[in-house]
Amino acid sequence: MNQKIKISLFVFCVFGACALFSCQKNDAVKADLLLTNGKIWTVDPSQPVAEAVAVWHGKILAVGSTADLVQLAGPATKVMDLQGKLLLPGFSDNHTHFLSGGQWLSGVKLKDAKDEREFGERLARKSAELSAGAWILDGTWDHDNWPGGNLPTAALIDQYVSDRPVFVTRYDGHMSVANSLVLKMAGIDANTPDPPGGVIVRKAGSNEPAGVLKDAAQSLVWRIVPEPSREEIEQALLAAMQEAARVGVTSLQDMNLTSETLSIYQDFLRQGKMTVRVDGRWPLFRWRDLAKLGISKNFRDGEWLKIGGLKGFVDGSLGSSTALFYEPYVQDASTRGIFVNDPQTLRRTIIAADSSGLHIAVHAIGDSANAYLLEVFAEAIEANGGTDHRFRIEHAQHIHPNDFTRFADLGVIACVQPYHAIDDGRWAEQRIGHERCKTTYPFRSFLDNGVKMTFGSDWTVAPLDPILGIDAAVTRRTIDGANPDGWFPEQKISVEEAIEAYTLSAAFAAFDEDIKGSITPGKLADMVVLSQDILTIPANAIVNTEVLYTIVGGKVVFEKGE
Repeated sequence: MNQKIKISLFVFCVFGACALFSCQKNDAVKADLLLTNGKIWTVDPSQPVAEAVAVWHGKILAVGSTADLVQLAGPATKVMDLQGKLLLPGFSDNHTHFLSGGQWLSGVKLKDAKDEREFGERLARKSAELSAGAWILDGTWDHDNWPGGNLPTAALIDQYVSDRPVFVTRYDGHMSVANSLVLKMAGIDANTPDPPGGVIVRKAGSNEPAGVLKDAAQSLVWRIVPEPSREEIEQALLAAMQEAARVGVTSLQDMNLTSETLSIYQDFLRQGKMTVRVDGRWPLFRWRDLAKLGISKNFRDGEWLKIGGLKGFVDGSLGSSTALFYEPYVQDASTRGIFVNDPQTLRRTIIAADSSGLHIAVHAIGDSANAYLLEVFAEAIEANGGTDHRFRIEHAQHIHPNDFTRFADLGVIACVQPYHAIDDGRWAEQRIGHERCKTTYPFRSFLDNGVKMTFGSDWTVAPLDPILGIDAAVTRRTIDGANPDGWFPEQKISVEEAIEAYTLSAAFAAFDEDIKGSITPGKLADMVVLSQDILTIPANAIVNTEVLYTIVGGKVVFEKGE
């Protein structure tokens, strides 16, 4: 047997998968799956490039040349000739709203509506499909696509749908618009005060609600929206898993874990239906639910399902003008954004939850919000001790130039979503001006300052497809075509760096680097095969790349048809 194979197999044996004695015989373990004749970018610095991978019992058995690894093929081995195609570790998405994504797949689509009329007509068509009394929800509208960029209103929706409840959300999730029927059902009128952490948009010159509710104000309606049935949730999650497999996502962070979705994931696991590995995030302010059970970071149910992480919020979003900045917004000097949670309560909660051993991830968008959160994390480290907190800032979109070294010094992970740069880049300068945008979505600055950076989508805020994320990070070409050479091109990164952010760095941010993130013997056999070699093709061609195969645990869960 080739010495390289012996070494690889020895590593695998130490991992607990087979006996070294049997590996040294001619009747050595035979692979269940053998991938040959490929270009394998392993994201493993000890062996960056290979031709072949052998898989046994869901884990990587060996990595090397095709000539060497064919010795591991037996009568029952499935052999896949990659014919020179690029094989990467499976993509890991650092931030999804997975149930919402599954629901969105069958819901109304509003984001690319080109004006108010098309927005209304799509609502009307969706209404005609639904049974009496059913709500129209989600939608992910984008008023910045419309001439004039005016916010939608209840009166606008009433022109098209007035006889059923409509409550549709802007694509960033930080504001929604209701029709008049919903405002009445929720009891929102001129006498309703803005709730803490939220804003009720009013009609000009009046206290009457216009229809849009920002951040915490959305809860005034969400509390009366009927809960989906368990069957509806199951169908949405199954659809979301199919979409993940289609785009090569083999692991993800679900930022909206509930007891219901956790129960369904467990059912799927028992029934063998899981095709993506899920790390669920519990609401930060309910951290005691997990702590009382003795759960801490990195608590796994096998290799498919994990809890022990928390998700909280500092501020809102740039598109809703609720992200928290040091200086006022350009288009509205009356505001610099908002804290969506009381800052002192949030501070105490983060420090207490960290002391229990849970993993903290908190949403922060504006430069002031990020600086506040870095300071809180520093206090938590001082109060609780320890050296491996791996605090995460979700989105980390707009960073004050002084704070990059603070990220690195504290070991705080920037969990960013690169597609936001090419989407928000259409209008971000109108909100906060040119100067602040120099360190907006600052991918290059993070890496150059030694900050651990991971990638994801924030689906459904942005598409789940990691190829679109890689394209965004590498080209920074805004989706309106206005920046063909890149929006603030000095913040571009390389394809190799983008791949690592979607794989090994993402695994590190979830305490999973020991089992995933690279094509390394002993790790989980989660891999994707791409239609193009994104490492060598022109950067502007990356966006046309497709996933040909998605492999999870050594099983093909997606194969692109002809």
